[in-house]
This record gives sequence, structure tokens and C-alpha cells, in this order.
Amino acid sequence: MTEETKAEEKTIEEAFKELDTLAQKLEERETSLEESFRFYKQGMESLKYCSEKLDTVEKKMLQMNEDGTLSEFSN
Repeated sequence: MTEETKAEEKTIEEAFKELDTLAQKLEERETSLEESFRFYKQGMESLKYCSEKLDTVEKKMLQMNEDGTLSEFSN
């Protein structure tokens, strides 16, 4: 299983939790510069994943029309 496949399987909640954990690790004094760069890269990948997931959800949202029927949300 590739990293990309694993990322696709995680929920948005799991991705946000991962971002929180990475932020905490970046704030620790014991974190080396090399680890900081690795955590930053992981965080950016998780952030991109969250953004894509939210875009997908937004596109699938339904909007109720005046006549009570539902249609896909559009900007």
C-alpha cells in the first residue's frame, strides 16, 4: 500500500488530528531541524488532502429549491 493510497483512506477528522499532532511536534524544543522539515512536509500534504476533501464535500452539498426539490449546491 502506497502513502497516497493510505492518505485517500483517511477521514478528514483523522487528517485534522494528524495536523494537530504535527503542529505539537513542531513546537517541541527537542524536535531537530531535519524532523521539523519532515513534519512540515507531512503537514502540507495533510492540509492539501483536507482542502481537496472539503472541496469535494462542498460540491456534493444539496440545496433546497423554492419548490422543495433538492439540487446540487453551486456557487
